[in-house]
Amino acid sequence: MSGNTLSKFIISIIVLSWAVINIFPMNDIPFAEYIKSKPTAKPLEFDDILRKAEARVQNHKSPSLFVALSEIGKEEQIDYSVFFPKIHLADVKNLDKRNEILLRHLLQSSQGKIKLGLDLKGGVAFTLKIDDSALEGKEDFQKTHQLAKAISIIDQRVNGLGVAEPIIRARGNDAIEVQLPGLSTQENPDALNSLKKPAKLTFHSVHRTLYPDSTPKGEEPIGYIPMTLENQDPKTGKVYETRLFVKKIPEMGGSMIKNAYADTTQYGGFDIKLIMTDAGARRFGEITKAIADENHSPAFASLPENNPAKIGRLAIVLDNQLYSAPRVNEAIPGGHAVISGQFSQREALELANVLNNPLEVELKLEEMYEVGPTLADDARSASIKASLLGSGLVILFMILYYQSLGLVAVITLFTNIIIILGVQASLKSTLTLPGIAALVLTVGMAVDSNILIFERIREELKLGKNIHNALSAGFDKAFATIFDANITTLLTAVILIWLGTGPIKGFGVTLSIGIGATLFCTLVISRLILDLAVKYKLMRNVLTVSFFKESHFDFLKYGKTAFITSWLVVLAGAIGVAMNYNHIYSIDFVGGDEIALSFSEKIPTQDIYKVASQHNLGEVVPSYQTLLTAKETNKEILKIQTEHSRSEAVFEALAHAFPHANLKVIGTSSIGSSVSSSIKTDALLAIAAALVGILIYVAFRFEFGYGIGAVVSTVHDVLISIGVYVLLGGQFSAPMVAAILMIIGYSINDTIVVFDRIREELVLNPTTKLADIINMAVNRTLSRTILTSVTTFLAALALFIFGASIIHDFALVFMIGIVAGTFSSIFVAAPVFYWWHKGDRKNLQTRQLTKIYEWDAGSSAK
Repeated sequence: MSGNTLSKFIISIIVLSWAVINIFPMNDIPFAEYIKSKPTAKPLEFDDILRKAEARVQNHKSPSLFVALSEIGKEEQIDYSVFFPKIHLADVKNLDKRNEILLRHLLQSSQGKIKLGLDLKGGVAFTLKIDDSALEGKEDFQKTHQLAKAISIIDQRVNGLGVAEPIIRARGNDAIEVQLPGLSTQENPDALNSLKKPAKLTFHSVHRTLYPDSTPKGEEPIGYIPMTLENQDPKTGKVYETRLFVKKIPEMGGSMIKNAYADTTQYGGFDIKLIMTDAGARRFGEITKAIADENHSPAFASLPENNPAKIGRLAIVLDNQLYSAPRVNEAIPGGHAVISGQFSQREALELANVLNNPLEVELKLEEMYEVGPTLADDARSASIKASLLGSGLVILFMILYYQSLGLVAVITLFTNIIIILGVQASLKSTLTLPGIAALVLTVGMAVDSNILIFERIREELKLGKNIHNALSAGFDKAFATIFDANITTLLTAVILIWLGTGPIKGFGVTLSIGIGATLFCTLVISRLILDLAVKYKLMRNVLTVSFFKESHFDFLKYGKTAFITSWLVVLAGAIGVAMNYNHIYSIDFVGGDEIALSFSEKIPTQDIYKVASQHNLGEVVPSYQTLLTAKETNKEILKIQTEHSRSEAVFEALAHAFPHANLKVIGTSSIGSSVSSSIKTDALLAIAAALVGILIYVAFRFEFGYGIGAVVSTVHDVLISIGVYVLLGGQFSAPMVAAILMIIGYSINDTIVVFDRIREELVLNPTTKLADIINMAVNRTLSRTILTSVTTFLAALALFIFGASIIHDFALVFMIGIVAGTFSSIFVAAPVFYWWHKGDRKNLQTRQLTKIYEWDAGSSAK
């Protein structure tokens, strides 16, 4: 084995091992079962504690085993680290903090590495109501503005918690609903508190000579209030209290804070660093200078060093709680401050998050509930089976058509999926059902790189080369195309991450991971396997099956006709969108009504969908939820989201269809859109920026005319996909945003392959006319174009036929995009490039050809 091959082998093993370690275990282990098997010291003693905790849960004294163990530890001062000596926490001196860190570590270790979203696993949800006093006397438009601002702040706070694909929307005109997928109150009991805090931060003077514990009653200083400060001994971890008189009127407020972030202390704990605005830095400098000047006054400068009044303090108060009161020795002009306290890492991060996104009004918890999976078991099962079928069709096609090379491609695809899941698990991203579908469709798209290489190898074999030389030449000649296609798509993904929010940013991250994994698997793992197979003569007769003969079709001859026809379809779609504008958006975009029902017998959600369809009741979204804050805790109810003014009709239809369920209405409310206006704006901005980025990159890497052709064809594909989908009666929901973004990636990938071949043929045929070059390039990439489209279409078709409703629509949009992308790379992108140069290659040659030829020659000469 050569050094180059050995290094590829070692790198591949390391990457795959890392990915597998990150993926497993995939499923959650019940916390009680997991923690019972983990003590490595005094197991019998821990079993007794565990039984006490389980009894507390059974007697409804504690909501979960995690909370019960935490409460017992505090009450009985039990050090849980003695039962788990392999988990090193000796540096955490405070017993309560040590127990909290240990229990949270064990809880997280019991959970599967792949986090599932609301549609697959459910999560926790709560309704936060704005305090009535904050809305008193305000006009309706002011209330709407205040609610919208609160929703925006909650959205930023949720993003700070690292929760992927949450749902945040208005409920009525004074409440906010928050759904957090895959997050339980057991795993993060403080998440709710950190979301609803108003975060009123103030800085106060501290009385220098009087203290609440030593001041007689009636002699308290006027204008001061007593507050308690907790401190921790860094050596023993013991917590002690100091009572101070803090001035009622603050010296400055939190509006002068520009940024807050969590940082480690020298003792291994955490505190919050504050950075002021320019105005805040000036005011903070004035306050600290006044305290420092007072230190040097005759009244205090002569005091003994051990007198606490010798150096003044500045109190930092958050939501009427004294967090720290640092001593001020000198003026601090830089605008920096520290909130110290008994913070865990999570508490410090959440507090910094709250300070960066302060609420003006207090939010009160109105309702909290566990949300069941939004897709029924049978719908999830059908969609997963459809995903497996789609993957199976792609695998079968590759093996039948490419034989031994196809088997290598399949192995590469499996490693690709493992690496993608491994990276997602390491990032703790949430996997939803559309995400699974996107993963399957990514498999179909990832086949493209293998097909490019295999078709290049086929061309080299036809020239009479042996398998070894054909393999090397195939990889070398396909490299530039694979590189350009993936880097262009990666550029799109980076822009989505940069400018997008919520699901847009999440899609960009997933797309980036997929591109990186595809490049690695194709250029490293696939090449490694093929090199070894050829070296040890495991692969001799390859590519004996071919459906395509060399074609010489004049595509440009029909360019104008095809171009005009396709844009007429775009126009028809635009007319369809305009005519149906009020009906094309789902509840995700425009909101609707929600009706809460009690029942005596559970109705399968698929049956609810059928009844709604039979009675033409429009879109319905049913889900079962378990109340956690009502008098009847743990009571399950059915909530159904409907289009505006449809909730009553939906209830009547269900009550008539399922009389045995004894459905009763227990509440109705209006709900806002789950796709916020900011997400829609960010999506449009990100798409526009991505198109500009594509134009710039392709113009730099190829030539400006190529960039124009790429952008026109991409816009064409997006518009025709949206238009045809609407004409077929489709309605846009949140996953459709991801489908449109995927079309952009697929379209540019397809176009770049054709353009790369045009560029190559221009170099190889310096005297041939531009029209002939374009026709030659399109004909020679036709087999690859059709094969890639077929494999990707097969994966989408399986999802369309057998997937659940939301996956069905997702696949339909992408299928339209596949057809549009295949068509546009031949009849839109290439003709636009040709017309841009007015059918003449002279200017094209003198501007960029030499530069491109040198770059490609250099990459091929490796």
